[in-house]
Amino acid sequence: MTPNIETGFVRQFEKDVHNAYQRLGSKLRPTVRSKGDIKGASTTFQKVGKGSASTKARHGKVPVMNVDHGSVECALQDYYAGEWLDALDEIKVGHSERDVIVNAGAYALGRKTDELIIKALDSSTNYAGGNADGLTKAKILTAFELLGGADVPDDGQRTAVIGWRQWSQLLDIPEFADADYVGDDNLPWKGAQAKQWLGTLWIAHSGLTLSGNVRFCHWYHKTALGHASGKDVESDISWHGDRAALFINNMMSQGAVLIDGTGVVTLRCLES
Repeated sequence: MTPNIETGFVRQFEKDVHNAYQRLGSKLRPTVRSKGDIKGASTTFQKVGKGSASTKARHGKVPVMNVDHGSVECALQDYYAGEWLDALDEIKVGHSERDVIVNAGAYALGRKTDELIIKALDSSTNYAGGNADGLTKAKILTAFELLGGADVPDDGQRTAVIGWRQWSQLLDIPEFADADYVGDDNLPWKGAQAKQWLGTLWIAHSGLTLSGNVRFCHWYHKTALGHASGKDVESDISWHGDRAALFINNMMSQGAVLIDGTGVVTLRCLES
């Protein structure tokens, strides 16, 4: 391997990392508002309130809705995930060491993306029920009522992200897991990580905040949170002759922010 890394190798590696990030990385990025190619250290997401309709007199002026307009700033931060690749490693092992590093970098960046979104979700203070029990049917229905009472659209863009303990508790609720209620095609046993229920995509996630023995789960609408990317996954590869190895740096610039707290309901679930 020479100090001049071939351009084709670099481009292929970066493409592999980008594809792996899309395939293996963030679970939550598709569930929120997302903006790409941001220039600068921050961006803003527009927040629009409710409008009201009214009548008008014959030949009179059409009334305006007086919708409240605002904006929420989202700061971007830079993140890196580097690793060494020895020049002779791929000769000694029976698998592609490059593929291992590609997937490791994609996973690390994907976890960071979800971590940013979860941190934004944690800023919600719109709680459903208390924190002295797990994910019960009563707590779920309370959250369902809160979303409906706040006129959060039931338009197929709601997501509920819960921990694995809570996913197991859902499996004890017949309305979630019994074919008599949901039909054979929607049984969670056929796909253990996500399921449509109550007009919502339910996702199990291992990275949700655990405060003491209370897990913070969230039920939200896509428009309630924003994710911004100044630079999607990019790789930089350099040769270090003193180590006879390549140093591979995967990096990105991203941020996330809570836009509208009324579009998020937090379910605090006890994990004993």
